[in-house]
Parts: sequence; C-alpha cells; structure tokens
Amino acid sequence: MSRFEPILLRNLGVPNATDLTVYRSRGGYQAFEKTLRMTPDEVVQEVRAADLRGRGGAGFPAGVKWGFLPKDRTITYLCVNADESEPPTFSNRVLIETDPHQLLEGILIAGFATRATAAYIYMRNEFAEQFHILQHALDQAYAAGLFGHHIQGSGWSMECYIHRGAGAYICGEETGLIESIEGKRGWPRIKPPFPAVAGLFGKPTVVNNVETLCCLPHIMQRGASWFTGIGPKGSSGPKLFCISGPVNRPGCYEATMDITVRDLIYHRDFGQGMQNEKFVKGVYPGGLSMGVLTGEELDMRMDFDDPQRYGLLGLGTAAAVVIDEDTDVRQVLLNVARFFAKESCGQCTQCREGTGWMYKIAQRIADGAGRLQDLDILSEVTQSMGMMPGLSICGLSDGAAYAIRTLVEKFRREFEQHIRNQKPGNVERALNVVN
Repeated sequence: MSRFEPILLRNLGVPNATDLTVYRSRGGYQAFEKTLRMTPDEVVQEVRAADLRGRGGAGFPAGVKWGFLPKDRTITYLCVNADESEPPTFSNRVLIETDPHQLLEGILIAGFATRATAAYIYMRNEFAEQFHILQHALDQAYAAGLFGHHIQGSGWSMECYIHRGAGAYICGEETGLIESIEGKRGWPRIKPPFPAVAGLFGKPTVVNNVETLCCLPHIMQRGASWFTGIGPKGSSGPKLFCISGPVNRPGCYEATMDITVRDLIYHRDFGQGMQNEKFVKGVYPGGLSMGVLTGEELDMRMDFDDPQRYGLLGLGTAAAVVIDEDTDVRQVLLNVARFFAKESCGQCTQCREGTGWMYKIAQRIADGAGRLQDLDILSEVTQSMGMMPGLSICGLSDGAAYAIRTLVEKFRREFEQHIRNQKPGNVERALNVVN
C-alpha cells in the first residue's frame, strides 16, 4: 500500500476550513483560475489524460463521459450527485461538511469544461447540517463573483442551485436523479436517449459524483501526469474509503487504490482491527450492491479491477461494512433483502417481484423455517434479473442480485447448517401462512 500526503482530505481538521477566506489561503480556487486561461476542450483533454474514473460506483472515466455531449449544443446542465444513499457510504458527506469549497471549485471546473449554463447539486434530505454548510459556502462564492454572470471576467456564466431530494435510494441512479430534480417521481428513465443527449429538462446533461468533482482542482493544479502517478494503473488518483461495523476505528479515510480490504480493517491508520479481537466472517467492501467477501478473501485490492476476481460486481462506492464471527448470516440476508425490496421503484417486473419474493424467503429462513431448496431459488432468481441480462432499466436489480447471490453462495454451508438445525414443523407452518 502506497503512502502519500492527504489530498481530498487535506483541509480536514483545519480551523474554519469551510470559510472561503481560509480555503483561498490554502490555495483554493487557484486551479479554477488556471482553468479559465484554457479552452474547454483543453480542460476535457487534461481530465481524460488523468484517467479520472467516477467515484460514485460505476467507475466510468469522467473525461470520456463529458465527450458524449453533442458538439452543437447551446444549453448544457451539470448535475452533481450528492444523494449518497448506498449503504454504508458517507464519504460525500465528509467532503461536503469539511471542505465545501473544494466541491464548488470542482463544479466550476466541470461546468467550464462542459460549457454548462447551470449546475444542480442533488443532495439527500437527511444531510440537514451539510446542506446549510454547503449553502453558506455557495453564498460566499456568489458574493465573490465565482458563480453567476460573466464569472471572473471570462464571459462565461453559470448558476448553481442546491436541490434537496426526499431520500430515495433509486435517485442515486442518474436518470432517477434527473426526474426528481424536474419535480417528478424519482423513477429511472429508459435509455436511450442518454442524459448526454437529452437529460435534465430535455437538454444535454452531465451527471458527476461529489468525490469525482473534488478531484478536479488537484488535477488542474498539478497536472494529469501527477494524478496518474498515484496508485495502480487504471485506478489512479486518491480515493476515499469508508469502513463501518465492529472495527475499532470506523470512519472515512483516504488512500491509494492498491489498499487491500485487510489493510482497511487492520492497519493502524485505518480500522485498527476488530473490536474484542473477533474474527472477520465477511465484508461488503464496496457498499451492499457490490457483493460480499468471506473472511478468507481480505487480500482483495480496493481498485476498479480486482473485485471482479472475487465474484463482485465492482468497487462501487468503496464503503466497507464488516461482519464479525458472531453475526448470523440469516440476519444479514434478511437486512439486505429487505433494503432492496423496499427501495425498488417497481417499474421492472423482475426487480419488483424478484426483490419482494427474495425478502419473503429471507424472512422465512431467518424465522427458522427455511428449506434447502430456498437457497437454490435465491441463486436462480439473482441470475435472471438486472441490466446485464438486459431486463432492467437501471442497476438496482443487479445490486440486489450480487448482494444476495454472493452471500448465499459464499456462506451456503452456514445457511444449510442453520436450516438442518431448525425445529421440525416450522417449514410446514410457515408455508401454510404464505399459502
């Protein structure tokens, strides 16, 4: 694991770091001033050269995403995804509450590069304190002429608004987010058209995550080659990692993406080991929707490529939740299945019905009335839902599939043992209730 100076969290702990004067005294907005001396295309090329991959979950290159915008567009919108509803993720919250001007500077750079006329920060409603912090920073930026008309004498204008959502997991998907900003139910849209062509209010739109945008000031200030020199190839740049559960020091930490899950749990700079020296039974390393690791798979690197070797969907939000040896896997299954069943928007039949029935099966298993064939049913259902089989509008059902399938397959022996130890007659009584 590489060691390096804090970058995204460099202002963490600095007194009054949320204030514009303090941010500027530490080099803030110098990268934006440098950006204004370039052309938008030059900025896009610099970000592409840096190979900045999205930090929101999918890991798609930001510069490539910007390149999908039509060349002849006259109006462009920038949507900032600050919904952060993937359990157990809280890195965006930390960035907003400790260094809001870093985010605003990233928004200005992205807005200039994409020739955006307005930026909408979509923030989950639970972020009450963070909203006021960010709104105060935005007011300061407006007063300093950093947003609005003819910014810094450049001839380019962009407004910025904070839009508070209602706390729906599905609005973390970019088209669900766009629908919510437009005042509609936060349902993902059928694609194509993609947001780059017809997004917010039917106009070309870019959607970027908070952490992704916070990388931009550092790329523009120090250069693409500096950014690609941090961490492993294909997973370059600083990254924030969350860790929660029964570890000695849960929190949000910054590292390079050659860090392993074991490092995140046990290293003195991060989780500092397990409470009461318990063993690790499992870890969801990238948020629930990426899938689970066993305690024997902790050497997985937290980069964009290594998770697939362990049967996971990807790195996701790089937010790890640790499960200790005393945790009943039936309760883990129940909690995971309940979450996805409650958060499915219901548009796609196999997601609506599939997550609902998986939750019912998980309830039966948790109540001591499971059947061995229920484990086969869960695995079979997860193979036939999602975008990758081409059946879903968005990726929620893929997330549900990986979260549940990896848990059932990797801990099947434990599930089977629980089922074999059930009291006689439980299954018949449970099935009579269902029927």
